[in-house]
Amino acid sequence: MLQEKEVLEKILERLDIDALNEMQVAFDDAAKVHPGIILISRTGTGKTLAFLWPVFKQLDPDLRKTQALVIVPSRELALQIEQVFRSMATGLKVTCCYGGHLRETEENNLVEPPALIIGTAGRLADHIRRGNITVDTIETLILDEYDKSLELGFQEEMSFIIGSLPNIKRRYLTSATSAEVIPAFIGIENPVVLNFFTSEGDDGTRLDVRKVISHDKDKLETLFRLVCHLGARPTIIFCNHRESVERTSAYLTEKGINNQFYHGAMEQQERDSALCKFRNGTTQVLVTTDLASRGLDIAHIRYIVHYHLPLTEDSFTHRNGRTARMDASGTAILILSPEEKLPAYVDKQTEEIELPEQAVIPEKPKWITLFVAAGKKDKINKVDIVGFLTNKGQLKKEDIGLIEVKDFFSFVAIRKTKATNAIELIKNEKIKGKKVKIEIAR
Repeated sequence: MLQEKEVLEKILERLDIDALNEMQVAFDDAAKVHPGIILISRTGTGKTLAFLWPVFKQLDPDLRKTQALVIVPSRELALQIEQVFRSMATGLKVTCCYGGHLRETEENNLVEPPALIIGTAGRLADHIRRGNITVDTIETLILDEYDKSLELGFQEEMSFIIGSLPNIKRRYLTSATSAEVIPAFIGIENPVVLNFFTSEGDDGTRLDVRKVISHDKDKLETLFRLVCHLGARPTIIFCNHRESVERTSAYLTEKGINNQFYHGAMEQQERDSALCKFRNGTTQVLVTTDLASRGLDIAHIRYIVHYHLPLTEDSFTHRNGRTARMDASGTAILILSPEEKLPAYVDKQTEEIELPEQAVIPEKPKWITLFVAAGKKDKINKVDIVGFLTNKGQLKKEDIGLIEVKDFFSFVAIRKTKATNAIELIKNEKIKGKKVKIEIAR
C-alpha cells in the first residue's frame, strides 16, 4: 500500500502541480478534525482540489456505494469538478448529473453507484425522488459556490436533498464570496471558517481594474472600439440579459469581430460548442450572461469586460474571477455610459482607458472547430480522433488542437488553412468502422 504522501505526489503529478498551496493544506488539515468547514477564497486559487483531496481520502474503495455528494449551481461547474477528479485517476467511479443532460444516460451511470456524485440541485433532487441515488451511505456533503446555490429559487430543492441524506457526517461549503445567512437546513454547526480571500498575497493585486467612458447611451460602438484596442486576446464580455448578449454578439459579428455568445436559454450542444470554440482558440471573444461567471475554468483569459454594470458586488467578484487565476494576471474593464457611475465597491480613482480614434480589427484566429457526431457512449476517444484525422485527413499532429469528447458528440480544433482539404478527404471515411457525420461546428 502506498503511503498518503506518495499517493498525493502521484495525484499532483497527474494534475501537473508541484505541491498543494497554503489554502489547500489548511483545508486538508481542517478536514482531519472538523466536520464542518467554510472556505472562502478567490476564484482560480484551487478550491476544487482543496476539497477533492480530503474527500478522496475519506472514500472507502471497497464500499461500492455512493459516499460523497457535491452540489453546484451550474452544469459547467459540475463538469469542471468531474474533470479534476477524473484527472486525479483515483480508480474510483464519479458521475455528473445536471439539467440538459439525458436523464436516461445518468440513470445508467447510477445503476452501479459511483463513489462520488456531482450535480445541480434540480437534477439531483429528481434522481433522489426516483430512487436512483443510494442516499443512506452518503457521509460527505460539499456545496461548491454555496452562496449561489442558496439563492432564492434553489432553496427548496437544496432543502429536500439535504433532508434526504440521513447519515451526513461532514459538511464543506466553498465559494469566492460568502452568504450573509446560512439556512438551518444545511445543518452545519460551529464550522471552522478558512478565509483566504484577504490573506497576504491574495488580495487581488494581480487583477487590474480600468474603466472606459462611452459618449453614447448605447455603448456598442464603444465596445467595438475597445475590443479592437485590446487585440486578439481572450476576452469575456458580460451583459445582464440574454437578449443583450445576442444583440451585442450580432453587432460585433457585423463589425467583423469573431465571437461566440453563451447563455442559459441555448440548447446544450450550442452551449458546449460556444465554450469549446472559446477554449480552443477558434474565437477569442465570448459574450455572455452571468451564467459564465462561475464554473468556467478556462486558462489565460486576459480581459473581463463589464458591458453592463454588475447588479451586485458578488457578481462583480465572480465575473472578475474568470481572469487573474492562480499566478496569471488580468484586467477587468467597466464601460460607463454618460449617466452611469462607478459602483461604490470600485475605487473611484480607477484609471480610464483612452481609446484610439482608428479601430483596427484584430487578427482572425488560426483555428476552426469540427463537430464530430460521436462521443464517449460510441466508444470514441481523443486517440481515435487524432488517429483518424492524421491517417485519413492527412493532418500533422501540430495541425490538431484541443479535442473535447462529450457523451454523444465531440469537438476538435484544426488549423484553418488545412480545414477544407481535410474535410474533403474524410467525408466518406469511417471512425472505428462507423460512418460519422463530421462538419464545421456551427
